[in-house]
Amino acid sequence: MRRANGMPPTTLRRHIAVLVDCGLIIRRDSPNGKRFARKGQGGAIEQAYGFDLSPILARAEEFRALAEAVAAERKAFRLVKERLTICRRDVVKMIDAGINESVPGDWRGFLRRYEAIIARLPRTAPRQVLEAMASDLEDLWVDVHQTLETFVKSQNPDANESHSGYHIQNSNPDHNPIGESENGSGNKSEAGRDAEHTDNVRSLPHRDVPLGMVLSACPEIANYTRGTQIRTWRDFAAAADRARPTIGVSPSAWQEAVEVMGSQNASIALAAILQRAEHIRSCGGYLRDLTEKARAQKFSVWPMITALLNARVGALEKAAAGKGAEDSPVAQGSAAGTAGSSLDISGALRDSMKKKGW
Repeated sequence: MRRANGMPPTTLRRHIAVLVDCGLIIRRDSPNGKRFARKGQGGAIEQAYGFDLSPILARAEEFRALAEAVAAERKAFRLVKERLTICRRDVVKMIDAGINESVPGDWRGFLRRYEAIIARLPRTAPRQVLEAMASDLEDLWVDVHQTLETFVKSQNPDANESHSGYHIQNSNPDHNPIGESENGSGNKSEAGRDAEHTDNVRSLPHRDVPLGMVLSACPEIANYTRGTQIRTWRDFAAAADRARPTIGVSPSAWQEAVEVMGSQNASIALAAILQRAEHIRSCGGYLRDLTEKARAQKFSVWPMITALLNARVGALEKAAAGKGAEDSPVAQGSAAGTAGSSLDISGALRDSMKKKGW
C-alpha cells in the first residue's frame, strides 16, 4: 500500500480477492480470523495463519516464461513499427524523386498503392496487422526502386556494379588546404590553380581509376580494414566508411558526398583526404567543398590520385638521391622503407604520368 502511493484498504482487499480467485494466493484463516504463527519447541513454525504464497513460488518458472514472451512480443512490435516507418519514408522519397525528375513510370499507380496500404492503418494496430502492411510496403518499395534503377541504367549504359553513375571531378589535388574553413574557402593562389585545372578537365580519363593505383597512392586506408586485405571496391568502401569518423567527417557530409559522387568516387576522395589529413585543417569542410565542385562537374578523382602518386615517387627518388646511389637496389629499398611502404606502379604508368605533367 505504501509503494502504491496510498492505496485504500478497500482496493487492496479487492486485488487480494482476485488473486485468491486465480489460485495464486491461498487464504488460511485462523479460528478467530487473525493472522499469526504457532511455533514449536525448537522455534520452528508449526502452523501459520494468513496468506499462503506457495502457489506463486510453485509456478515461478511459468511466470518467468510468460514474462519473457511478453518482452519478446513488445520487442517484435517495436521492430515492426520501425520497419514500417522506414519503409514509408523511403517509398515517399522515391516517388517524389521520380515525379520531380520526370522519370518514366506509373507514379500515379504507385501513389495509389501507397495510399491504399496506409489507409488500412488503424489507430491502435496489433503486430500482425503492422507486419502485413510492412510486407506490402516492401513489395511497393521493390517496384519503385526497380523503376528508378532501370531509368538510371538507361541514362548510363556503361555503368557496372563498381560504378554508381555519379562522377566526381577534382581539379585541384595539389593545393594545401591548411587555411581552409568549414565552408571550403581557400586562398587566391589556390583559386587560380582551380581555374587552370578546370580548363583541362575534359582531357582527363573517363574510365574508372584502377583499385591498385588508388591503394598505391593512399596506403593509409589499409589501416582501416580490420586485419583483412582490400581486394574489391566493396572492401575499399567499407574501409573508407570506417575511416570517416577518425578525420572528423560528419555522417551528413559523407552521405551527401556519396549521393553526388557515388560510393566509389566518394571513397577515393576520402582516402585521398585521409592520406593528407595532417595538412588539412577541416577534412569535413574539404569534403563538402569537393562535393559542391563535383555537383558542378568540374573535377575528377584522377588528378587527386596521380598527384599523390607523384608525391610518393618524388619522395622515393629524393630519398634514394640522398643516399648517393640512385640506381642502387639497396638505396631504393632503404628509400622505400623510409616512405613507409613500397610503391607498386608499373613503369609505363610512371612514364605516362611524367609525359602528361601529373
